[in-house]
Amino acid sequence: MGVGGIGIWQLLIILLIVVMLFGTKKLRNLGSDLGGALKGFKTAIKDDEAEADSEASEDSTEGTGETIDATAEKVETK
Repeated sequence: MGVGGIGIWQLLIILLIVVMLFGTKKLRNLGSDLGGALKGFKTAIKDDEAEADSEASEDSTEGTGETIDATAEKVETK
């Protein structure tokens, strides 16, 4: 028994029918398009994670700057 009760011979017959319907050229193009889409998705996810990490490091270093001493003076108006 194979996947979900389907044997190897049934899978081969299904593969043969799909190849006969679509042809190898369309299946190859479909595979390369799918691979390119997955590669782009992984790149976008990696870029977002890197951006989030850099923002988190900027936030943590933001509070370590100089302190400014300020005094308030009362201004009298006439």
